[in-house]
Amino acid sequence: MTKISPIFSSNLPDAGTLQVPCLPYSTTPFLLTFSRSSLPFLRYQKPRSGRHSLVLHRESLITGGIKEPSTVSVEDMPLGEDTADMEDYVTLSKLLQEFASISSIEKAWIAKSENGSASHAMFCIGQPNFLANKKRTLFLSSHILKTTEHSVKFQWPPFPVEMIGVSKVVPSPSASKLLIVRNKENDSLVWLEIWGQSQLEKEIQIPQSVHGPLYTDGWFEGISWNQEETLIAYVAEEPAPPKPVFTDAGYKKDGSYDKDGTSWKGQGDWEEDWGETYSKKKRPTLFVLDINSGEVRSVEGIPKSLSAGQVVWAPSASIGHLKCLVFVGWSTEYGSLKTSRKLGIKYCYNRPCALYLVQSPFQEIIPDKLPCKTDEKEDFGSAFHLTRGISSAMFPRFSPDGKVLVFLSSKSAVDSGAHSATDSLHKIDWPADGKPNTSPTIYDVVPVVACPEDNCFPGIYVANIPDSPWLSDGCTMVLSSVWRCTQVILAVNVKSCTLSRITPSDSTYSWNFLALDGDNILALSSSPIDPPQVKYGFHIPQEQELTWNWLDVPSPLEGPSNKIRSLLSSHGFSILKIPVNDNSDKLSEGAKKPIESIFVSCINSRLEDSCKEGLNDGASNPLILILHGGPHSVSVSGYSKSLAFLSSLGYNLLIVNYRGSLGFGEEALQSLPGKIGCQDVNDVLAALDYVLERGLADRSKVAILGGSHGGFLTTHLIGQAPDRFAAVAVRNPVCNLALMVGITDIPDWCYFESYGMQGKKLFSEAASLEHLELFFSKSPIAHISKVKTPVLFILGAQDLRVPVSNGLQYARALKEQGVEVKIIMFPDDVHGIERPQSDFESFLNIGVWFKKYLK
Repeated sequence: MTKISPIFSSNLPDAGTLQVPCLPYSTTPFLLTFSRSSLPFLRYQKPRSGRHSLVLHRESLITGGIKEPSTVSVEDMPLGEDTADMEDYVTLSKLLQEFASISSIEKAWIAKSENGSASHAMFCIGQPNFLANKKRTLFLSSHILKTTEHSVKFQWPPFPVEMIGVSKVVPSPSASKLLIVRNKENDSLVWLEIWGQSQLEKEIQIPQSVHGPLYTDGWFEGISWNQEETLIAYVAEEPAPPKPVFTDAGYKKDGSYDKDGTSWKGQGDWEEDWGETYSKKKRPTLFVLDINSGEVRSVEGIPKSLSAGQVVWAPSASIGHLKCLVFVGWSTEYGSLKTSRKLGIKYCYNRPCALYLVQSPFQEIIPDKLPCKTDEKEDFGSAFHLTRGISSAMFPRFSPDGKVLVFLSSKSAVDSGAHSATDSLHKIDWPADGKPNTSPTIYDVVPVVACPEDNCFPGIYVANIPDSPWLSDGCTMVLSSVWRCTQVILAVNVKSCTLSRITPSDSTYSWNFLALDGDNILALSSSPIDPPQVKYGFHIPQEQELTWNWLDVPSPLEGPSNKIRSLLSSHGFSILKIPVNDNSDKLSEGAKKPIESIFVSCINSRLEDSCKEGLNDGASNPLILILHGGPHSVSVSGYSKSLAFLSSLGYNLLIVNYRGSLGFGEEALQSLPGKIGCQDVNDVLAALDYVLERGLADRSKVAILGGSHGGFLTTHLIGQAPDRFAAVAVRNPVCNLALMVGITDIPDWCYFESYGMQGKKLFSEAASLEHLELFFSKSPIAHISKVKTPVLFILGAQDLRVPVSNGLQYARALKEQGVEVKIIMFPDDVHGIERPQSDFESFLNIGVWFKKYLK
């Protein structure tokens, strides 16, 4: 390796060139070209006049501290990149930094003041911290003043407060106290802090011998104050069993471990975890903290076969003043699936779960106070199964009067095998004594919608139920749900079992519910070209229907720069309804309906007319197809920093929701399993043809971006339609189901999507040769010999969902046949590749890759 002597900026003139000794493979000296106005960034430049040169730039891809190099290694320089690519890196990184660094509101809470004349809001704000490679969490408070009957004023402080090392913040029911959770990175201690309105009131340190980190993941997560604000129930990792200890003399029976180096710990028995993003999470367990004493106790009576989560307190007047908890329990028994392992649970709503009732540990256990079990074959200790007869029950919420227990169900996903499907909402009447019947009746509040009528409610599709969703009538809950290509806010009356859409029916924007201020609603509204705008909905009392008047709220967040606003101001978007090609009699009615795609144009003028009449405003613009994963997921018309960045580079975007996506009814969703690699591919090509036929893009400059199942579609498309795409980029793509099935955390997914509902019966941990042959035939790798499109691979080495070997095998096979391939591997990232530095570098390379091939 040739070393170049150090050249420091203090020794350089303002600009010029320096002759540097020749490289080992050349007898010609090369030049070091530099500019004092830019930060050091060296690269080797291929000579045009017989002289080699290293070009010195002062541009940094990610803003941060700069160190003067003592030596520069020629072999470390990106020799495969040409000058144009490197200039693109410099230019695009500046623009991407402006998009990526914008902060965003993630959550909000609102509490009424004592006199009721004003409200106090608290906002949780996220912002990437690139240097630390973490998300920065900020908190911002505001007073909400209703100046007139239909106007509101938010009083913002001058600065937010950063919450360093905070995993979760949970206000008490009265909002007079605050729980702050600090999960330490080294897993040494968990810190729980109780804050009053002016000071820290209590600090509790919990060692690993009591429990591990609290679950703050949004899935198993459950942190619940009781109404008296004396106890907090939560979910944390159960202490790991002791490991065997050895010395030079062999096994140490007493298990004591000496830190003086005379003994060491073994590994002990291996235990299953819950898969992707849960590699260190194995036993989510319930605990209760007594705030006054600082004592923590585990909840007894929950069998080891259940993983507990989403805990809430039962109404405090229940069961003769006994303190009881309702929680969700996930079992490792999967019915027809012949396995007892923990299958991956992230993004997988098809894991059977149920609601259970159990007593708090801070009281004498009184067994006869809880309902008795009727099924003697099951032994759940003192935990009582509340939702027999339904395969999925989660996110329990009690009505304000304590008379109704409402819960969400993904029974369509569990019963069919789809990892996600159309949800349903249910309720159980909760008796005044808090002692449910041995088989409580489960009522439908919002049933599954199979085939929605045009422009009508398509079914409920929610990620969760808010902690405090209730209007003042005590029977209407407010939540966000997907409605075809948009996300809307719904009001659901659990008494009359009716619902209404309360965001504007003519809005093509996506809305996200934040919090309630009495009967008024705080929300966010955004579109692919409009960053989130805070909205305040004034409730307008009417006898027949619920109505809200929506006002814009000036936000203290800095928001996009003037440059970004200028770039996006000329853009437009529209939701396209695209007929499906295979309208056969064998399809269900729901599967025959048009699919929807979101078209983002760099030219705002006459966008809607262009979509209808085929005008050529955007014909010269390159087009990027955006394909979501899942496949049972959805792309909604909300703002995405990454996609807005790509759009700002001059690309039209076609964001396709193929059949199988959420938000369009259960029949359309269930039409895809068993037909992956065919029906979904045809839907994407139909969407592409639709915009090309209307002159909305240049057919010679079409690229694709897809991740996970979107990567599966992308690599299928370049194999099945090899002449149609100029370049593609894939993030952790599914390329070979036959390879994936034996090593993924969700092998049942491979069976269900390949075979349809029959896959549940065929599932095996040891796939037969017949199964493997079918998996291979359904995979993109079956078409790899026809591929000639350049492919950029973005891979996370810690991905348990689509292990990295899938993408690597496909990439290496492409290289073998001479296709241009680039691989970027993030050694510490999982399936989502969401860490700030990784996300930034991913989309920077995607932007440069597309610019290279879509010129």
